Amino acid sequence: MAIQIRKKLLNVESIYHEGGPARDTPVKMASIAVVIKNPYAGRYVEDLSQLVEDSKLLAKDIVPELMAAVGGPEKVEAYGKGAIVGLNGELEHGAIWHEAGGWTMRAVLPKAKSIVPAAKVVASAGTRLQIPLHHIEACYVRSHFSTMDVGAIDSPRPDELLYALVISTGSRVHERLGGLRADKLTVGDGQR
Repeated sequence: MAIQIRKKLLNVESIYHEGGPARDTPVKMASIAVVIKNPYAGRYVEDLSQLVEDSKLLAKDIVPELMAAVGGPEKVEAYGKGAIVGLNGELEHGAIWHEAGGWTMRAVLPKAKSIVPAAKVVASAGTRLQIPLHHIEACYVRSHFSTMDVGAIDSPRPDELLYALVISTGSRVHERLGGLRADKLTVGDGQR
């Protein structure tokens, strides 16, 4: 089985402010999404391992482009992943992206210890998915809890999958609600 890509979407946001003081250097958030043919659409298949392996190769191709969009992996402080499964697929086809996308992205981020948060849904073309992000070193760093909106008006079609990865170079632009600070991490367990 080979991945059949119909389209790839790269989006970069530079956020200077949300009504408060403008930052000199914006927080950059980026997403990369690929829309691919779902080889299992319309039928139940017990063994999904081939698409898992092929999706790992797909992720290895797109992760460098995503990292370059924000200035390189050393700039990344938060991440997330998501999948939209076309209506002829099943949620498990989206779950393939947990290992394929999440682990591949973490592999290029030497400080990454925390789980890559995720969202997935079975839905029609045009659905927008709010993909959660949190800090790459510790998931309890509250300042980095955020979401990024991903989707395409024509995707996914019923026999397609949309797989996405999202990253950010910082916290919410005006975060000020306290909690564990990124510069106070000591445990190194991916949690705190």
